[in-house]
Amino acid sequence: MAYTTINKSTDYFNTKLFVGNSSTNAITGVGHQPDWTWIKRRDGGNGYSNFLFDAVRGVNKGISSNQTAAEITFNNGFDSFNSDGFTLGANTVNPSATELNYSGGNYASWNWKANGAGSANTDGGINSTVSVNNTAGFSIVKYGTGTGSATTVGHGMNTTPNFIIIKPLGTISAGSWIVGGDNIDSTWNNVLELNATAAKASDPSFNNTAPTSSVFSVGNNNTNRSGENYIAYCFADVQGFSKFGSYTGNGNANGPLVYTGFKPAFVMTKTINAVDDWQMLDNKRNGFNPDLFQLVANSSNAEQTSGNRADFLSNGFKLRTSGGSWNPNGGSILYMAFGQSLVGTNNIPNNAF
Repeated sequence: MAYTTINKSTDYFNTKLFVGNSSTNAITGVGHQPDWTWIKRRDGGNGYSNFLFDAVRGVNKGISSNQTAAEITFNNGFDSFNSDGFTLGANTVNPSATELNYSGGNYASWNWKANGAGSANTDGGINSTVSVNNTAGFSIVKYGTGTGSATTVGHGMNTTPNFIIIKPLGTISAGSWIVGGDNIDSTWNNVLELNATAAKASDPSFNNTAPTSSVFSVGNNNTNRSGENYIAYCFADVQGFSKFGSYTGNGNANGPLVYTGFKPAFVMTKTINAVDDWQMLDNKRNGFNPDLFQLVANSSNAEQTSGNRADFLSNGFKLRTSGGSWNPNGGSILYMAFGQSLVGTNNIPNNAF
């Protein structure tokens, strides 16, 4: 694939922190119009779920990464994607125990740029709607209805994704978030679940078939139940901007350096062969080494602010804990990372595949 240029990483991904106001709340300063926004309350105790919104499913349509529940409609909740952020509505709790904008609450949002509401794609055995940003190696794919038997889905990218997350929307039945990737299993015979702590397990969700440059395969009820609708988020490595890989822990506070080729702005990790959480760090919450604050994708728990975890360095991240979650001795840990812009006064950009 030919080189493209990323002049500024925040044109494609950015973390934005905000405070709720229980009223119309226009969040600005994202740096682009996001098409996928992930929101989590940081404080207020446990019990506040992660909620994800995207431009393909439409505003006010939320799904939770720590639940298997069906997609829900927020009434006056997530109202719009805007040129420099998004707008939240005044209805802070809808339904019970979910929250986006409570007055005085502190929130993190992670924002990715795709390409708006998307367009039709007929590359696979199931038609899809795709919103694609090839520069950023990212595609949002809505597909359905499922056929109940092995087939393929077009992802719209001009390269092969190496990391895919899929969630049934609950048209027929709710279900788990399925995660496949080259670093979980190069043959895509094993998967993880984003909403759970479980280790990888053999599962035909991707029909034991790696994606191609045009389609990914789906093989069972997790990813292709008859009559069901699904959302998929597809990613490919982009040099200088994003990396999807794995590392081996050493069980030592002087942990391994994980080379990404850029200074991370966001890192999420999960042990592949052991039970543990999906852990998330970014460069805005606390924002300095070594006490980067942690949230968990598969949990409604509040932010963890104590304990060293990792340093964000110019070329990757270095583990600073002997803890089993981040750095188990001999353990294999999956990660997804997005970078900070390295453009300086010389205006030399990152180069990206």
